[in-house]
Amino acid sequence: MQKKDLTHQIIKCAYKVHNTLGSGFLEKVYENALAIELKKLNLEVKIQSPVSVYYDDEVVGEYFADIIINNEIIIELKAVSEISKIHEVQLVNYLQATKIDIGLLINFGESVQIKRKYRVYQNN
Repeated sequence: MQKKDLTHQIIKCAYKVHNTLGSGFLEKVYENALAIELKKLNLEVKIQSPVSVYYDDEVVGEYFADIIINNEIIIELKAVSEISKIHEVQLVNYLQATKIDIGLLINFGESVQIKRKYRVYQNN
C-alpha cells in the first residue's frame, strides 16, 4: 500500500473512532480504539513504542510514540480543544529522531483535527 493510501486509511479510522466515541475521553481511550480499527486493516500497529533520541552518537533521551504503523508512519494523538504549534513541532522532532518520513497529528477534540507532517518538505 502506498503511503498516501495508508494515511487516508488511518484518517478514515480516526473519524470512525470519533464518530463512535465522540469527544471528552482521555487520549489513551482513543489510542486503544484507533489501534483496534487499524488492526482490522491488517496493519502492523505498535503502541507506545520506545524511540531513542541521539546526540553525537549517544542516547540523550527516550520518548514513546503513541502509534507507529508498518514502521512507516508515526501517529501522535491528542485529546485537547485545539492543536498547538508545540504539538506539531513535537511530531516533527519524532520524525527526525526515527527517520520516519510521515507523521499524523490527530486530535480527538470537539471534532477530529488532523495535521500531516513530513520529515523532509513535500510540496503536495
